[in-house]
Amino acid sequence: MSGEIEEDDERRRQRKLEEALEVKSLRRIISAYLNYPEAAEEDVRRYERSFKKLPPAHKALLSHYPLKFQNLRRCISMNSYFIFSMLQAFEPPLDMSQDVDGCEDPHGPHLENFEHEHCHSEERNASSCQSASTSGSMCCSNHAQACSQERSCIMSNPTAQEVEGEHQHVPVSGSSAGEVENNKEISECCGNDVTDCNGNMFSSPHDWLDPSLQLNVPLVDVDKVRCIIRNIVRDWAAEGKKERDQCYKPILEELDALFPNRSKESPPACLVPGAGLGRLALEISCLGFISQGNEFSYYMMICSSFILNHTETTGQWSIYPWIHSNCNSRSDNDQLRPVSIPDILPASAGITEGFSMCGGDFVEVYSDSSQIGVWDAVVTCFFIDTAHNIIEYIEIISRILKEGGVWINFGPLLYHFADMYGQEDEMSIELSLEDVKKIAFHYGFELEKEQTVETTYTTNPRSMMQNHYHAAFWTMRKKKTCTT
Repeated sequence: MSGEIEEDDERRRQRKLEEALEVKSLRRIISAYLNYPEAAEEDVRRYERSFKKLPPAHKALLSHYPLKFQNLRRCISMNSYFIFSMLQAFEPPLDMSQDVDGCEDPHGPHLENFEHEHCHSEERNASSCQSASTSGSMCCSNHAQACSQERSCIMSNPTAQEVEGEHQHVPVSGSSAGEVENNKEISECCGNDVTDCNGNMFSSPHDWLDPSLQLNVPLVDVDKVRCIIRNIVRDWAAEGKKERDQCYKPILEELDALFPNRSKESPPACLVPGAGLGRLALEISCLGFISQGNEFSYYMMICSSFILNHTETTGQWSIYPWIHSNCNSRSDNDQLRPVSIPDILPASAGITEGFSMCGGDFVEVYSDSSQIGVWDAVVTCFFIDTAHNIIEYIEIISRILKEGGVWINFGPLLYHFADMYGQEDEMSIELSLEDVKKIAFHYGFELEKEQTVETTYTTNPRSMMQNHYHAAFWTMRKKKTCTT
């Protein structure tokens, strides 16, 4: 009996430690978002210092530069307005006020491993579940387990309470004109250091946004925020349509052709690992599938939840995704141009009942026995190269598919852990495309269709530099077991 008590105590201690580690990781991610304005402002100050070093004759040739610096600060303020509105709407699935000073690992178990994410070569997956329908806002519940019915919460009206936490989401409204006025107030109050502003629009009622709980994070963390801003363009702006047509359209057309007689009463179920900001999973839902996006990154999950839940109109927000690089710009106007988001209203897009976003590590979540043979289709887009062990990914995909189920893949093999120099314990299995297909055949897949598609990833369409991938696009089917 005493042994059982000791085991229970050890499990409770372990759970408490894991939660504390996750809280610290989430604080770091939130801190990266909150540190964005100051980090961006430091970039502008660096540009100004270089400009001041020019001889007078050279400065005279760039007399418009002080105005450009002023405009950059305005763009940073607009981006910051979007970011802090997003954070105010976020309801953490954990108690963010708890004391985590005793944590052994300041980075937490998984949450901020951004090399496991979506930036790829231009800068290239969170533990929560979200569910959605066509009528309102998506909400978050607990983490790190397979998304079962009881662990998700149904999308309801924008003011609905979360099923588990009973915290209200407060919708954030606004327009481009309103944003400009609000940002004047921001700049007057605190420049770009919003954590010093008390009593203004960014003094959040959330205790977990208290400045005393913020961390000093490395600049590489803020780079992840910049990456998210570019991913927003890819998934939720009209300017990203070209990339979506290159990557998502072939997948959607293939799904539509493979499941021609979809039943509204019993729709096929499709899983989208590495769902990012959720657009592909949403589009699959709109085709009439039960669609679940799986995402590891809280950077991504916080942002996707905001766009899916709190958008009231198309073009509600203006962001400036291209301001953080002075390289390969054709003009200042190109670099400083705004992008309106979202290009569609998610709640009115025609999503099917059963649309959800499930957070957590793909291997941990979908290795659960409850996932065996559940899915009619698995869609991986720019995902399989995020693996430490791509063989494990393929094995799990095979296990969770029904017999006769299909695996549609699109993307390159830019293995995310290939360049983790100095970290001897960081496993990275980097297979050729030929070997990837051989492994898939070993796990019971048959190749039905294969082609190479040229595409970009979060590329500025007006940049003088365009990185192109020759992505592998295939459809494989899990063989049916012969019975005698």
